[in-house]
Amino acid sequence: MTGTPQTTGTLIVALDLDTRAEAERLIAELGDAVDFYKIGYQLFYGGDGLALGKALIAAGKRVFFDLKLLDIDNTVERGVAAFAQTGANMLTVHAYPQCMRAAVRGAAGSDLTILGVSVLTSMSDADVAEAGFARDTAGLVALRAGQARDAGIGGLVCSPLEAEMVRQIVGPKLAIVTPGIRPKGAALGDQKRVMGPTEALAAGATHLVVGRPITAAAEPAVAAKAILAEMAGGGTRLA
Repeated sequence: MTGTPQTTGTLIVALDLDTRAEAERLIAELGDAVDFYKIGYQLFYGGDGLALGKALIAAGKRVFFDLKLLDIDNTVERGVAAFAQTGANMLTVHAYPQCMRAAVRGAAGSDLTILGVSVLTSMSDADVAEAGFARDTAGLVALRAGQARDAGIGGLVCSPLEAEMVRQIVGPKLAIVTPGIRPKGAALGDQKRVMGPTEALAAGATHLVVGRPITAAAEPAVAAKAILAEMAGGGTRLA
């Protein structure tokens, strides 16, 4: 499925927590302020994340399973088809051409948006070189963006620093999902390529993934509302 960019952007809260109970407490505290949640490795494998995701979907929330699938074509296709049956909104795969094409086949006929992960936001040019790629970070993201567009997936995950470049490559229709969002005054943590919410939206991002600035805040609901207020001050440039 091809994602449709949002005019003011969508906030996705990353449930990077150890247990379902912790996640449910946070979700209850955030209440109606947030309706889109990301479930990644930590909660999925260690905290009953699949069951929690299904419960959130049943409750009318939106769910993004961030599992970065990469395997032989048949395994990816069947795995994606299984996730499509949950009613999830988004699922990540690594942005390798064969993997993305297999994921598209697996999601066929569903509302699941497949996102290709280009280059992790924790990676610098030195990290990319150490991994054996003969390109810098931006060059590798550009390559993956073109391959994602050609594979027909719904969007791309990239650093907000590359969002403007990616938008020019993929055109106006694909979703651009950006982790590495840090509101004013927030610590960087292990992220190396970051940007503020308003700037990321202006660069072309459609969905902003925020974890620790909300989940580790003394008052998560207050932190989420502050980020939403920052987002309201920007707008997505689609071309």
